[in-house]
Amino acid sequence: MEPMESTLDPTKASGSPAARTTAAPTTAGQLTPRDVRIATWICFFAWTFAVYDFVLFGNLLPVLATEVGWAPAQSTAVNTWVTAGTALVAFAVGPLVDRIGRRKGILISVVGAAIASLLTAVAGWAVGLVGGIGVVLLILVRSAAGLGYAEQSVNAAYLNELFAHAYADPAKARRRGLIYSLVQSGWPIGSVLAAASIYLLFPVGGWALCFVVAAFPAVFIVIAGRWLKESPQFEAHRHANTNGSPLAEAFRGESLRSTVVIGLSFLLNWVGVLVFAILGTSLLSAPDGKDIPFTNALVILVVSNATAFAGYVFHGWLGDRIGRRNTIAIGWVLCGASFTAMLLAPSGNFGIVVALYSAGLFFLIGPFSALLFFNGESFPVRTRATGGSIINASGQVGAIISSFLVTLALGAGWTWSTAAFWIGCVPIFASGLLILAARNVNPRTVRQD
Repeated sequence: MEPMESTLDPTKASGSPAARTTAAPTTAGQLTPRDVRIATWICFFAWTFAVYDFVLFGNLLPVLATEVGWAPAQSTAVNTWVTAGTALVAFAVGPLVDRIGRRKGILISVVGAAIASLLTAVAGWAVGLVGGIGVVLLILVRSAAGLGYAEQSVNAAYLNELFAHAYADPAKARRRGLIYSLVQSGWPIGSVLAAASIYLLFPVGGWALCFVVAAFPAVFIVIAGRWLKESPQFEAHRHANTNGSPLAEAFRGESLRSTVVIGLSFLLNWVGVLVFAILGTSLLSAPDGKDIPFTNALVILVVSNATAFAGYVFHGWLGDRIGRRNTIAIGWVLCGASFTAMLLAPSGNFGIVVALYSAGLFFLIGPFSALLFFNGESFPVRTRATGGSIINASGQVGAIISSFLVTLALGAGWTWSTAAFWIGCVPIFASGLLILAARNVNPRTVRQD
């Protein structure tokens, strides 16, 4: 592993001209520790409810498909097109946020996801009334819901910059990753809330009511958004009147290496995510998979989300100590090893298989908290949101590729276990090794640019 590269340390360079050009005296002076705590909580709730809506569609798609008479192939096709649309929307958010600011980007993501949630109910009814046109409308609406998925990359850019100002002291800097991991834990919490809302609301008003209710939390996030303050780094960038295209700059200079290496690593990892996290129950229950009667949805929910929460916190903590890049690499290599061991374990043995499955999820999902914060450390302010959005969108591209490969492999007569190894374990191993080609960053230093 290469030596850690140091970024600008404001405790040593506060008097230099470079340091003065990357400061925004008016905003930085007004940004208090209380402001950072408020922003952290708002980002947590914004991400939690974005996940709530994002997961809701996947959970309710089988119900919607049954209601409108879709065959399984039609349902899968709709989901594939929605995934592609989500990737495009998530990709587009970054350049916008690098131009208009992090605070506005968060509010746009929240409001956009809420509107898409409301329109999902309308689009679902349109499918039943006008057929093909309704399907197109549903795909467009759920693609727009990609604004919610993009929330995590906007959060990462925003909080990375706020933490750089609030936790510039090396002792405090060592806790940034752990704090961010708690924000990112909105994923398992949002997933549980989505499942609970279906349990409570579906018997009352069907799938449409679930999406209508999902829009209401955005009202409170927008109201709370009045207390959000823009990051000092972005204010300095805007004050300097810097011109240029964030999208083009993401593929030039310092940003090029981070965009390509981290983006490809994330894409490869998501190829495995689809196999083990999204299609995990199919693999576990298939006779040519692990042949486990893993039909209890509550057990699956508890295992996957408890594992995700613990994994986020652990890898956030570890990244503060050995560096985010190294933490991601170790986690994903151990993930590949855990899932390989699970595939080799005797089929039908519930205890061993679920234990190894849980270990695999711990090392698969947990490093995402380190990776998203690592994104912010790897880009300058002018391309931070753009680079993060490209990487974030690449995950959805990986999901599409994986879905195609799994369908092709199973159609060609491969067993679930064989397909899971070559399409799941191998890309995860590769992602853990490839991330080592990214520039390392010392977790004790912060960058103000």
